[in-house]
Amino acid sequence: SPDCSFTCHYRCRALVRLDCSGPPGAGDEDDGTEQALEKDTNVDEPSEWEKAELDQAQVEQRIKEYNSQINSNLFMSLNKDGSYTGFIKVQLKLVRPVSVPATKRVPSLQAGRPGPRTQGVKRRTSFYLPKGTVKHLHILSHTRASEVIDALLRKFTVVDNPRKFALFERSEKDEQVYLRKLADEEQPLRLRLLAGPSEKVLSFVLKENETGEVNWDAFTLPELHNFLRILQREEEEHVRRLRHRYARCRQKMQEAL
Repeated sequence: SPDCSFTCHYRCRALVRLDCSGPPGAGDEDDGTEQALEKDTNVDEPSEWEKAELDQAQVEQRIKEYNSQINSNLFMSLNKDGSYTGFIKVQLKLVRPVSVPATKRVPSLQAGRPGPRTQGVKRRTSFYLPKGTVKHLHILSHTRASEVIDALLRKFTVVDNPRKFALFERSEKDEQVYLRKLADEEQPLRLRLLAGPSEKVLSFVLKENETGEVNWDAFTLPELHNFLRILQREEEEHVRRLRHRYARCRQKMQEAL
């Protein structure tokens, strides 16, 4: 596409549908602003209400209040053992491509001897998840954040290492956006119950795990080559935008002269 410079395998070209009307960079301003805002207002510690401990009676009361506030059938249910089940909605905001399996059957190298030695060769193909992809998960109160990540990757048949991703809680308060990465042991459904059903008070986002040093040895050679190509395209795009901005500035000055 001349607008967004999308590239894909030639065999996949007929299967791709793009919605990229307008010049490159159009419509990116809002996303960039929100990302910068989220980064600037990032918090590491849970708020006080997230640390609250509820007894059985309080849990039952909270579930009743929660169910009375929602306009769908995504109710929470209390189990006999004291645990509870319910739904969480996770928005996937991934800026890098993800890998899914693509298996190709390879015939036996020796003609006339197919036999049981014929096997599939494991291959990967990468693609970008569409912006705004959302998934509802039905989980238990003791389901951990790391297990939610595993479940999401299975839903989309993503074969990347789960440690490449992190689950974040997002909240809006006083026209500010707060983003906090959940620890592996935290329980998203418990946070959902404490916060109530409001998406402004609390929502969940799956993003790349950006904290700490990147262990490049954990990636395969095709992945590393793909990252280099992506970095080159990003660098070229940044240079193009900078040149365009300075050219416009120069033009305005010449018009003023």
